[in-house]
Amino acid sequence: MEEQQNENQLNIELSEEIAEGIFSNLAIITHSNTEFVLDFIRVMPGIPKAKVKSRIILTPEHAKRLLTALDDNIQKFEAVNGRIKTQEEPPFPMGFGGPTAQA
Repeated sequence: MEEQQNENQLNIELSEEIAEGIFSNLAIITHSNTEFVLDFIRVMPGIPKAKVKSRIILTPEHAKRLLTALDDNIQKFEAVNGRIKTQEEPPFPMGFGGPTAQA
């Protein structure tokens, strides 16, 4: 029985570089009929240009699983830390070109 459990486990490796993470304060989400594209961007105050720092491409099924997992984690976070406040307007101008989306 224990051999069967080991066969079903996934060993995930996390390199030091990836473990550092990438800071993002803007996400732009687009989709086609086969995939969702999440672009993570860092917008700096006073600088009208920003670069995509990371792009994640997901199948629609995995995008929905991510939404469910984020919702679950946000509910757990807010249960311990209180409601996360969001602003109606983004803290920086959004008219810098590219696709219009919400995140």
